[in-house]
Amino acid sequence: MSRRLPPLNALRVFETAGRRQSFTEAAQELGLTHGAVSRQVRLLEDWLGHALFARSHRRVTLTERGAAYLGEIGPALDRIAAATARQIEQRSSRLLRVNALATFTLRWLIPRLSAFQMAHPHLEVRLTTSNARIPDLKDPYDVAIRGGPDLVPGHVAQAFLSETRIPVCSPALIDRQPLSCPQDLARHTLLHSATLPGVWAQWLVAARVPDLEPARSITLEHFYLTLQAALDGVGVAMGPTALVADDVAAGRLVVPFDQPALPARSYYAYVPESFADDPAVRSFCGWLRRTAQGSRTAQA
Repeated sequence: MSRRLPPLNALRVFETAGRRQSFTEAAQELGLTHGAVSRQVRLLEDWLGHALFARSHRRVTLTERGAAYLGEIGPALDRIAAATARQIEQRSSRLLRVNALATFTLRWLIPRLSAFQMAHPHLEVRLTTSNARIPDLKDPYDVAIRGGPDLVPGHVAQAFLSETRIPVCSPALIDRQPLSCPQDLARHTLLHSATLPGVWAQWLVAARVPDLEPARSITLEHFYLTLQAALDGVGVAMGPTALVADDVAAGRLVVPFDQPALPARSYYAYVPESFADDPAVRSFCGWLRRTAQGSRTAQA
């Protein structure tokens, strides 16, 4: 069945003029002259057989029929533009902006990101790190990865990775100084992170040795530095299970005792509501969930 369509260029000009309520502003938006806008609108009116604008000295206003027509034409053109954008995304690189916590990015996201890139070659991920609260972020983003659950106004939150905290250290450290029970920590160096100052104290209480005094304590500025110090055999760190799983699996770190395990905040993808239905964002968040599920299955 053939469609009876009006002149499409005239339709686009009419939508702009109607939305702007001005031929002059429509001409500026479209890069046309005032006369060209007027001619295109007149062409559409002649094709339809009735006026769309009431014209007065230096002013135009939509007629009742013109306003009704604009109410249907505007959303239709928006859908055409959105469909066209999706087609263009599929043949060209689409930039996906992801802001994530620094340690999570280094320890979990980057080692797995190549799998997402291979599955979605048309998406270019621009990855930035920050520990700032989402409302305090200055640069634009499509997805922000933070702990949760938190209520962030204007965002949709999706949980994808849970974790607990347990002591971890290098195998070489245990070779030098055995570590078979929590009391043995009195002969070891405990590694602290300035961003998580109370984690060791909480764990020692849970392990029923609240008064234990370690041989030494070292505090590092960032958590990823604390984990690196553990890898290098400097001491024992409180490792988030999700972020040390790869090192434990590879034998670079060991878990001297896996109980008690401190509860920790889960990782969430926070998406601005305006991007919630964006195909690229949905692909990335779906990949996060599937990858996290795969990690839990492998650990089990």
